[in-house]
Amino acid sequence: METLTVQRVIAAPIADVFGWCAATTNYTRTPFVLKARLARPGRGAPYGVGAVRLHTWVIGWFRERITAYHPPYDFDYAVERSFPPARHELGRMTFTEVPGGTQVAWTTSFQVPLPLVGAALTRALAKPVVAHVFGRILDAADTALTAAPANHR
Repeated sequence: METLTVQRVIAAPIADVFGWCAATTNYTRTPFVLKARLARPGRGAPYGVGAVRLHTWVIGWFRERITAYHPPYDFDYAVERSFPPARHELGRMTFTEVPGGTQVAWTTSFQVPLPLVGAALTRALAKPVVAHVFGRILDAADTALTAAPANHR
């Protein structure tokens, strides 16, 4: 199992950054996420506990369920199904107010489930690709939330 964390400080209020990152449809603002939608709303909030998010990336398809939701500080998710198949043990985004904005930390633990080569394939190929896509999504959040400050007041 490989764990990776991608971090970024976004010069915007914590509630705005949390809201942008929770809304899976925003992820399509990168060329790596082709399609994203909320398939089932959560309890108490569209992206709250129990929400089901569907993502189609250039590298595959993912069905995620929100398992914890504490706005504007964190949410957790589990990948229930994916293609290509992957083992997934953790998905978490945390948000912390810092001087100059909001620190975002996006952590995931996963592995390509292939006998003998799965761990090496995860480490050598999948981990850097996932880190790159996470980074590009956070870059898109930064652009969206800082390009026009009046939009998030």
